[in-house]
This record gives sequence, structure tokens and C-alpha cells, in this order.
Amino acid sequence: MSDNAHSERRHEGFHYSEEDVQREVTELEGKSATAARIFDLRRIIGGLFVLYGVIVTIVGVTDSRSAIDKAQGVNINLWTGIGMLLLGLFFLAWLKLRPTPPPLPPEGLPEDRQGE
Repeated sequence: MSDNAHSERRHEGFHYSEEDVQREVTELEGKSATAARIFDLRRIIGGLFVLYGVIVTIVGVTDSRSAIDKAQGVNINLWTGIGMLLLGLFFLAWLKLRPTPPPLPPEGLPEDRQGE
């Protein structure tokens, strides 16, 4: 028995056409691109810096005179909070201005034929 006939007999129950495989690959690429957009580190880092920046800024605004004197007269919480807010907003603006690229079109299919 030839190798080709042997492999066909072994995989008799599996009948995948090229179109089925291509559709499955395209679907998985779409899911992967969606996951990449959701878990983009710029979103996570930016969000955390904005959140912590707001908290530290509020603490800095409400600091007592004794807390400011401990830092040699510098309202360190206020300045650190503002810095964290600016850094977080930078990351979120970067995400908005340069989003993750869309997935590449499947190879072998021209872009105008994808919707068919």
C-alpha cells in the first residue's frame, strides 16, 4: 500500500476543504487580534497610572502642613500624583492615536474577494 493511500485511509473521517481551513484560520486570527486590542499594555498601564494618579493627587491636595514639612516643604504627593496622571494620559493618548493594526488579510485571497 502506498504512503498516500495509507494516510487517506487513516484520515477517512476528516473531510476539510481548503475553504473550511481558511475560514477557521481567519476566525482565529480575528479572535487573536481582538484579544491583542483588549489586552494592549498601553491601556492597562495608562489606566493604572491615571487611577493611582487621581488617588495620589487627592492625597496631595488634602495633605496637612506637617506632612509637607516632612518632605522639606515640597508637596511630594501632589507633584507625584500630577506626574502619574500625565504619564497615564500619555499612554492612553498613544493608544488612541496609534491603535493596534487590524489583522492582515488571509494569504491567497485578494482583499476585494474576502466578503464573498
